[in-house]
Order: sequence, then structure tokens, then C-alpha cells
Amino acid sequence: MRGHPAPVPSLRQRLTELRGPGVRPRPLDARALAALAANPGCRRRALLDGAGVDKAGLARALGAPAAYGQSQFALVRGNSFEARVKADGGAELLRLVCERLAPGAALPEDDAVARPDLSASGPEGRAARTALALRETTAAGGWALLDHPLLAMEVAGSPAYLEPDAVVVHPDGTWTVVEIKSFPMIDGAADAAKVGAAARQSAVYVLALEAVAERVAAHTGRPARVRDRVLLVCPKDFSNLPTAAPVDVRKQLATTRRQLARLTRVEEIAAAPPEGTTFDLGLADDGRTATRPAPELTEAVEAVSAAYAPECLAACELAFHCRKRSRQDGSVESLGRGARGELGGLRTIEEALAAAAGAPGPDPDDPAVRALRTAAALRAEALAAPRAHTAPQEETDACR
Repeated sequence: MRGHPAPVPSLRQRLTELRGPGVRPRPLDARALAALAANPGCRRRALLDGAGVDKAGLARALGAPAAYGQSQFALVRGNSFEARVKADGGAELLRLVCERLAPGAALPEDDAVARPDLSASGPEGRAARTALALRETTAAGGWALLDHPLLAMEVAGSPAYLEPDAVVVHPDGTWTVVEIKSFPMIDGAADAAKVGAAARQSAVYVLALEAVAERVAAHTGRPARVRDRVLLVCPKDFSNLPTAAPVDVRKQLATTRRQLARLTRVEEIAAAPPEGTTFDLGLADDGRTATRPAPELTEAVEAVSAAYAPECLAACELAFHCRKRSRQDGSVESLGRGARGELGGLRTIEEALAAAAGAPGPDPDDPAVRALRTAAALRAEALAAPRAHTAPQEETDACR
């Protein structure tokens, strides 16, 4: 008698097995999505983020904790500054929006600004309530301020819920994403690296809002469009007073859209690890200490391929673990994406050194091999050249 085939588990069930039974998933936020879009070839991060695994706890259990994320002090300072910006119904925030994005426009009266209640049960309910509020306020044709709306977005077949600091609806039917940061804006300019990170994060919000805008326009018959300039609000100089600047995110938006489209779907990645693979830490009663042996966790993590690059150190909690493994394997990825691209088919540092030394094996017609051998010859020639010594000048009598 022929047995029935084992039922194929659903994606949600498979991700639950990988995360660990009873372990609540970590939400996939805009910062994680921006980092994922910057490295779409990393299947490891795509799976861990899709399953909602606590990557920081996993890194600690692997013995490679990352100094990544905000300190508690920075979080408190950021929350305090955001509360100040949104005080009095967001009057100061609306003033900055009008001043920076619509110069010359009159500041709306307080009672002319809609401030919809976005509370609902669960992320699905909050996302639906946000979409409804955007539809109603856009159809009304007035100003509206949405405080911490929740946006739903599908990434590689896995749902993600994103929460911008605020979204402002303009009377002309356009929407502006507002990003509030606690780093200072001195003399009208902020740290370029931090502004770039904020722009990449805001681009994810704009991308998620574009899908909502299409549905709103189809339902209301009124144009609805997300502006490609977001408003970055920061403390002015060394005070706690808010100031703002518009940030053009068209470049980041195009890059994020293209990179997210390149992501392999989570179903495909989740099916690759062997049956029984799990990233469950087996947390103790304190909810922080992992009881599962590190070798078991290492085996589970290594079952999914990674695409390490030095840039990961500023964006991923597992970066130190991946860097250690990359160095142990002698992978050229540890040298950076630029060097990796220049080395072509040479996969390890040992292969690159052998090619430079003229060892048999590598194709001598390979452009990367030719470049390495030329560079090695030039280096040897430079080291062999006699050094020119300048005879010290005789000291002269300053009194003569």
C-alpha cells in the first residue's frame, strides 16, 4: 500500500520552525530593509529578517556581539526631541513643513488640520487604519498630520510593517514623509553619513506609501502622490530647538526599488537549510541568556550562505561573525566589494597571491591575473631599486 506524501509546510510554519516555537518574531523595520537592500545577495540576512530572528541575540550567542544600534541614552534623547517637535498637535512640525516645502504658503489654522486616530488592534489593523485615514484625508482636500502611521509592504514574499515618524497630507493631494532625528544640524548642515542613512530609511517609507497612493487615487478619483523630497527634522546647532531641511531621495528610492526587486524570495531560501535547522536560542528564564550550545547555532547559521562586505559592520548585527568566517576562509569579500569586483574569478586571497606570484594554475590571459602580475612586477622593481641617499650638508657657522 502506497503511503501518502508528507504535507508540505506553509511558509509561515517553516519560518516559525526556523525562528523557534513560541519565539515572537522581530518586526522588519525600515532600517533593516534599507540595509537588506544595500546587500541583496545576502541570503542569510534575508532569511533571518524574514523569519523575524533576533540577530543581536544570535550574535551574542555565537560569541561575536556587534557594537551596532543606538545606545539607551540616544534612544531617550531621540524620543524626547520627537515629543518636543510634535507638541501642541504638531504645530511646530507643520510650521517647518510650510516653511521648507511650501515657502510663501500660509500656515493652516489648528482646527483646519486633521489628526486622525490610527489606533487599532495588531499590525494588520493599524496598517488598514492608516490606509483608510490617508484615503479620507486626501479626499477631504485639506491638511492632515498622521503621527506614527503603520505601512504594510511585502518584501521577497515576507510581510513587513514600517512606521515613519509622521506623514503630512497636503491640500493638493501630495504626501510628505517626515523623519525626525536627534543628531544636530549645525549652520544648516548635518553629518553627511547620518543624512545618507536617514535618506535610505526614508526612501523605504516612500516606496511603501506609493502603493497606498495608487489605491487611494483609484478609489477617490483624486490624484494622490508621495513627494520624493522628505523633511528631515533635527536639533538646531547645539540647542534642542527643531530645524529642518528637505532631502531629495530620488536616487535612494530608485536604488532601493531595484535592490529589493533582486531579493530571492524567502520561500526559496527557507527551503534550502536541512530539515530540523533552527535558530532558536533556547533562552533562559531571564529572557536574554542563550542556553543552546554555540556550535549548534554556528552550524545552523552556516547552513545559509552570506555575502559579507566590510560595509556590513555598520548595518548588520551578525557582521562580526561573518567577518571572522570570511577571514578564516581567506575570502576576497573581506577586502571589500571594490577589490572583489577587480579580482574577477579569483575567490580567495591565497589564489590572488598565487596569481600575482606567477604560480601555475590561474589563466594567464585573465585580465585580473595580468593586472596582479604587472602590479607584483612593479612592486618588486620598486623594492629592488637602490635608494638615493643625500649627503648631509656641512654645518655652517651662523656667525660667519
